[in-house]
Amino acid sequence: MVTLAVVGAGSRGTSYARHAVGTGRAQVVAVADPLDSRRARFPEAAHYADWRALAALPRQADAVIIATQDRDHVEPAVRFAELGYDILLEKPMAVSEEDSRTIVAAAERSGAMFAVCHVLRYTPYTRTLKSLLDSGRIGDIVNVQHLEPVGWWHQAHSYVRGNWRRSDESTFMLLAKSCHDLDWLVHLTGKQVTRVSSFGGLMHFRPENRPAQAADRCLDCVVEARCPYSATRIYLPLAGRDSWPLSVLTDDVSEQGVIEALRTGPYGRCVYDCDNDVVDHQVVNMEFEGGTTASFTMTAFTPAQHRQTRVFGTRGSIEGDGDRLTVFDFVTGRAEIVETRPTGDSTAGGGHGGGDEGLVEAFLTAVATRDRTSILSSPGESLHSHLIAWAAERSRLNGETVTLG
Repeated sequence: MVTLAVVGAGSRGTSYARHAVGTGRAQVVAVADPLDSRRARFPEAAHYADWRALAALPRQADAVIIATQDRDHVEPAVRFAELGYDILLEKPMAVSEEDSRTIVAAAERSGAMFAVCHVLRYTPYTRTLKSLLDSGRIGDIVNVQHLEPVGWWHQAHSYVRGNWRRSDESTFMLLAKSCHDLDWLVHLTGKQVTRVSSFGGLMHFRPENRPAQAADRCLDCVVEARCPYSATRIYLPLAGRDSWPLSVLTDDVSEQGVIEALRTGPYGRCVYDCDNDVVDHQVVNMEFEGGTTASFTMTAFTPAQHRQTRVFGTRGSIEGDGDRLTVFDFVTGRAEIVETRPTGDSTAGGGHGGGDEGLVEAFLTAVATRDRTSILSSPGESLHSHLIAWAAERSRLNGETVTLG
């Protein structure tokens, strides 16, 4: 039985811990979070209001799940590595290149089983696609087109009203949301990125786009019924469900509790009257070793659904929508449909199409066997994916093509 400590028992930390316990292979023995209500999610564990109190003790568990806010990753990651814990670290690793390198160095010094939560690598869909590509089914990869459809309400929830709305309080959008996808493209191609260019911005969720009669809060707004981003429409139908995204709003998920949260908290605000500054759309162009290219689009203005990808090879092509893959063979001129049957939908609430479960299973296996091979990305590989995001943001801001060293 693998013993776990949870540092940061919010939505992501709780989700990973519950997956781990659900396998029957792990138990949570310690939890550190400043909120009583979050610590109470693990009644059998030892409770700490501050992770430093846990870190002041000799090692209390085999491994630690670190899922604090993005800016608060580096200190606990380094300290728990020094104490000999294996580490499951929520993405992004950190919000600066320096801090990310510090975490990687600490993990490598300690010899810990270390995994960044790049959950897209672990979905059944990805495993099937990666196997097809590695088998040479479509020859050499020449080009990839990849779309991340964030979803109109998810953008409003997390990146306009929520914790990741401001780059100075969390980080920029590409690192916060799409380091998943940049990492995934590196994983698929098996190659590192050499050059990056990017364009994008905050186009829609701005004060000048606010309807003339709009109120500061959706509960008071006369145009709410016609607004795609109505907090009343997004959250009230979910009343009673203690799960994401409602669990982020309030601990009282009753209808009255949700109404009170919309009345007083950040998630009831008009999307055109928030203090957000992260982009709502961005494109990234990448050149890989050997000349393979990829284009990535992140946009808020879609349904919330699985990623969509086209991979073009020298002997065929593959199109995927997160549920199934269509493999076209240039020799036979025929297409084959490959069903992957993901578990859950693409959102955090749906377990990222089986990615959350697959990641946790792989991490527990590594901790129990002391064999790293089940973890699909090394600390250095995770760092490379983050470096692509910083290069793309520099390109977007400065209008230059950035070469990665």
